[in-house]
Amino acid sequence: MEDEVFDQIVSVFNKLVSWVAAGAMVFGGVVPYIPQYRDIRRTQNAEGFSTYVCLVLLVANILRILFRFGHYFETLLLWQSIIMIATMLIMLNLCTDVRMATELSTKRRSFIATDNKDEEVRIPKRLFLDFDWNYFWSWSHFVDYVQCVVAFTLVAVYITYLLLDSVMFVETLGFLAVFTEAMLGTPQLYCNYQNKSTEGMRNPNRSRCKSFASGHGDTP
Repeated sequence: MEDEVFDQIVSVFNKLVSWVAAGAMVFGGVVPYIPQYRDIRRTQNAEGFSTYVCLVLLVANILRILFRFGHYFETLLLWQSIIMIATMLIMLNLCTDVRMATELSTKRRSFIATDNKDEEVRIPKRLFLDFDWNYFWSWSHFVDYVQCVVAFTLVAVYITYLLLDSVMFVETLGFLAVFTEAMLGTPQLYCNYQNKSTEGMRNPNRSRCKSFASGHGDTP
């Protein structure tokens, strides 16, 4: 009787550990961005965070999901990619709103300083559909980022559909997913170099960037 009770306790404990491990695998990647999101929202300043980090992770996780059609991997990793994509879109939405609000505030101050109070303050709109590479990934509205992500996804899905029977293509797809994610630290490093500062970037995010820059990444 005692042995049966002990076995049940061990079984429940094993299931609990499995659930915790699964949750850590799925949500662990987005945890560093929670304090980053809160900092940006609190300070209304997104200069310390490079939105190209979002671009890198969006591309990497979209490619990883497509890789699964040609080479099956664990469902937990699939959910990890889906949640990461959603997280990056949320980060982009916040950063875009904050950046546009900052630009508008700066223009208003300049108009007041030059006694142009009667003129309407306007910010030139930068749209994805303008296809102006000078403003790539620096658009005025969140919907433009969504359009870009959808366009990239549709093109990637179509190419994958055509070449899904090619083992070389599938393996290349997996390699690109891992390689892209491994380059995660590059845009943030460039952002810090331009700002000559790491102010505004949370330590957990910085450590994650360093780990990926050293070649660490999740295998699809």
